[in-house]
Amino acid sequence: MASKLSRISRVLSAQSRLSYSQIWPWFSTTRVCRYSMISSRPPPFRTTIVSIPVPEYLAEEEIDIELPPPDQVQMNITERAAEQLKKVAENQANPDAALRIAVESGGCHGYQYKMELATSRAPDDYHFTHPSIKPSNILIDAVSLSLLNGSTVDFATELIGSSFRIEDNPQSKGNGCGCGVSWELKT
Repeated sequence: MASKLSRISRVLSAQSRLSYSQIWPWFSTTRVCRYSMISSRPPPFRTTIVSIPVPEYLAEEEIDIELPPPDQVQMNITERAAEQLKKVAENQANPDAALRIAVESGGCHGYQYKMELATSRAPDDYHFTHPSIKPSNILIDAVSLSLLNGSTVDFATELIGSSFRIEDNPQSKGNGCGCGVSWELKT
């Protein structure tokens, strides 16, 4: 393995513009997968808050939650997730189409993410969007936001399918389940 790596170093220093696909045969399959997972993760952007829950509605429905100040609310989104949400809105010919994210109890680690497409905002929803790619709407109810605040929404395409995912949840203990849906709350 050391000789392969030194050979790669010599080739790369001789030709600095080699693409990864030109040198991939020198790596094992697991290294290729690990490399592509690391390099394919795009940087997140802080979302813009479009609207916050209506406090009167929360009181009327007896939803007992203290809303954090807007400057303490943070959700992040990657460009590929925003682009996918924009495509969904265009395909549905509805600029209000959104990804609704909720947290429910259950799963093998205690909590699980529930994601579905929505066409309208509820009075207890936070409404987020990418700062420049629009429409890219994300709706999160007030209770779920307390368990998602600071997380990143990403869109991943794999051999088994494509899906939206929650990454880097500061409220999550560890990486959660291998399925990427179930997770454990930090104590």
